Formats: sequence, structure tokens, C-alpha cells
Amino acid sequence: FASLPSTTVAEKVTKQGIYKDYDVDIEQVYDNADSTFKSKVETKSKKGKYTALLGILVMGSFVIPMAQYFWYVKDDDSSDQFFAQKKNPPPPPPPEKKPFWKK
Repeated sequence: FASLPSTTVAEKVTKQGIYKDYDVDIEQVYDNADSTFKSKVETKSKKGKYTALLGILVMGSFVIPMAQYFWYVKDDDSSDQFFAQKKNPPPPPPPEKKPFWKK
């Protein structure tokens, strides 16, 4: 804040207290109200840099947790064991019924 130019207005006022009167210095500080925003050209010229940075952060927020998960489960073979289980053989077909005239 030291680099911003400002104007100070000071006034000495006497205030009445319970036991005695007090002299108080009242200061009003007015800040410089000039615009400190960047120009349109300067903002537009740096837009690509920030767009790339945002893109990298968004992609990283998806890729890093996936890589962390695959690193965590790389030595786990429980899914291989589950999918490699032998299935029960199908039941044998029921015996064919003989027609009533061949009994």
C-alpha cells in the first residue's frame, strides 16, 4: 500500500468525555481511484497461457487418481481369481420319455 499515492485530510476535534475533554486527531485517507486493470490487449495475449494451465489441471485431476488406483491394484489378483473360477457343469439332460406303446 505504500506505493499507492493517497491524500490525507487531518482535523483536530475536541471530544467531551465523562471525566475530562479529549483532543482527537481525525484522519481521512482517500485512496487513488485510478483503474489498475490490465488492458484488453494484454489480457487477450495471455489468455492462451492460462487456458493451457487450466486444461493441464483438469486433465491431471482425472489422470492422477486413475494412475494411483492402478498402482494400488497392480499386484492384486483377486479379480483374476474371481473370473477364473470354474463354472459348475450344466446338469445332465433329463432322460427321454418313452411313448406309452413302447413300455
